[in-house]
Amino acid sequence: MCGFTFTVFLSEFQLLPAAPFHILDMGGSTFASGLFLGFLTYASAISAPFTGSVADRIGRRRTLLIASAVSTACAIGYAVAPDYRLLLVLVVVHGVFWSGLLSASSAYLTSLLPERRRAEGIGYWGLSSIAAVAVAPPLAFWLMRHGGWAAVCYVCAGLNILMGVIAWTIDEDASKVPAPGGHRDSKTFLESRVLVLSLTLFLYTFGYGAITSFSAVYADALGVSPKGIYLTTLAVVILFTRPLSASLADRIGYRRVFVPCLAFITAGLAALAIFPGTRTSLIGSAIVFGLGFGTAYPVFVAYVMRDVHAARRGAAFGAILAAFDTGIGTGSTIVGWLIQQFGYATAFGTAAALSALAMPYFLIVDRQQRAKKS
Repeated sequence: MCGFTFTVFLSEFQLLPAAPFHILDMGGSTFASGLFLGFLTYASAISAPFTGSVADRIGRRRTLLIASAVSTACAIGYAVAPDYRLLLVLVVVHGVFWSGLLSASSAYLTSLLPERRRAEGIGYWGLSSIAAVAVAPPLAFWLMRHGGWAAVCYVCAGLNILMGVIAWTIDEDASKVPAPGGHRDSKTFLESRVLVLSLTLFLYTFGYGAITSFSAVYADALGVSPKGIYLTTLAVVILFTRPLSASLADRIGYRRVFVPCLAFITAGLAALAIFPGTRTSLIGSAIVFGLGFGTAYPVFVAYVMRDVHAARRGAAFGAILAAFDTGIGTGSTIVGWLIQQFGYATAFGTAAALSALAMPYFLIVDRQQRAKKS
């Protein structure tokens, strides 16, 4: 599963930072360049509650194989598309199957983990995606310099084929994934309780969407080299801190670790908006942001999954992914427009302000849900 996820994110995070540059080269605006990530994540978010539930029904392995095949076709389509508008159409299709891929792989992985070490297990597994994020942007920009946009797309297509081969080898043990018919909520697609609490993720991933789409463009505008320094620093910080913090959360409690993570995320985004744009300020912001962002997701998932039936994990991950990807897509889209109209400081400041709402929202909604259960 780590090999599969590394391959998935190595492919995806070559496309995401490179696509804005390609769209700008094709005559698109800054706003249009942000729509690539925006459309991907919106399509993923809207479809995730349903694709996650479908994965519960048809099997996670089968879902991964189908998603891998469609992702390969989309990558080839990106390479030959003559207009950036066609890229934006293709990325919507890509987003739908991206949600199925993430929901199915997350649900399958969770079924392998002992409950008492769930955050630690998800944290270690997540390092494979972070490692991919660390190397993918530099690889993408190297490919663009030497082979152009098409080279990036064809390499991604090859990686998507590889992830399909890996998915083929997965043994989906039916005993670990109970048939959904035995659960009283099996006929519903949505995990509404999980979705409401997961809006916390929307509030802080807004800023992550901005960083994913525009940290390299911002560095380029500042004359900072290498352009992917923010994402690479972010990945390195997460690689070093996540194993310790996720394990700590299993021992002392998920809420006790998750709440400070939200504060770090806000501080990192605020630093990006407030301090002058230099290589030092970019690295400093990435370190602070990474301290919170890297741990927040596995700890949140472990906390939520305590109350989710095994047969509904795909649907639950779909709800989580819906909020997560909506935040990223909204951040990418709106921040692109804000940069175009008001500049980078205002755009990243808006992301910091929205992220600051995540902590009070989580505390209030979580308290209400726990009161209902008691």
